[in-house]
Amino acid sequence: MWTLSGFSDEISPDLEEQCSLVAKLGLSYLEFRSAWGTNVLDLDDAQLARAKEILDSHGLKVSSIGSPIGKIFVDEDFDAHLERARHAVDVADHFGARYIRIFSFFIREGDDPDDHRDEVLRRMRALAEVAEAGDVVLLHENEKEIYGDIPRRCVDILQSVGSPHLRAAWDAANFVQVGVRPFTEAFADIRPYLEYVQIKDAHLADGEVVAAGRGDGEVRETIRALREDGFDGFFSLEPHLSQAHSLGGFSGPELFTEAFEAFTDLLKAEGIEYR
Repeated sequence: MWTLSGFSDEISPDLEEQCSLVAKLGLSYLEFRSAWGTNVLDLDDAQLARAKEILDSHGLKVSSIGSPIGKIFVDEDFDAHLERARHAVDVADHFGARYIRIFSFFIREGDDPDDHRDEVLRRMRALAEVAEAGDVVLLHENEKEIYGDIPRRCVDILQSVGSPHLRAAWDAANFVQVGVRPFTEAFADIRPYLEYVQIKDAHLADGEVVAAGRGDGEVRETIRALREDGFDGFFSLEPHLSQAHSLGGFSGPELFTEAFEAFTDLLKAEGIEYR
């Protein structure tokens, strides 16, 4: 049975409001990216404690820490960022989360990403070592404008680092936005590393983000293939139906609910059970 989650800060900046809707929709997990307008890695000890209390009061767990690790330029200082990654492991432990979402560094406009391969791999190996020490799994998201934005470079990272503590978070909309047909052109290569699925869709023509199944993200084909090969993991709603920017997005309660219903309608139509 597949487990649903979601970037609940797309509902509201207020964590109580986030949790109320997530629980109302029948979810048992959320993906923690921010609360009270503050990124999860920047919450102080008191806020982290309060967040855990709120989650517990709603019977909710954290599927993944939606961190911004790797969302700096590849030529920016890495030492401080690596320390931030260690803090992310502590935050994951605080919430009992096994996964931390990360990225593979922005590339300056005009640069060839392949020219930065060695530095990206050095950094990703260092991050994987932090994850191994903390017994967590880093999920590399195929964000646009980073090194790992196209399937070839995503596979390069995952294969070259070769760590069970660095796996793939699949984001169909992000692939669409770099001109890739996700299932047709990426799924077979990335599937050996795929451990977590983010649910959003987009149009190839203009990159507009839409609810699952309403764009060119080949969501239906992907979930069929995952069902057939026995995938058993998280599917995390990241709708971006109202706003999208480099550090996240927003939908609001109504559009988040619409995104939830669009995806669960697909699951029901395919006869796939979820919780």
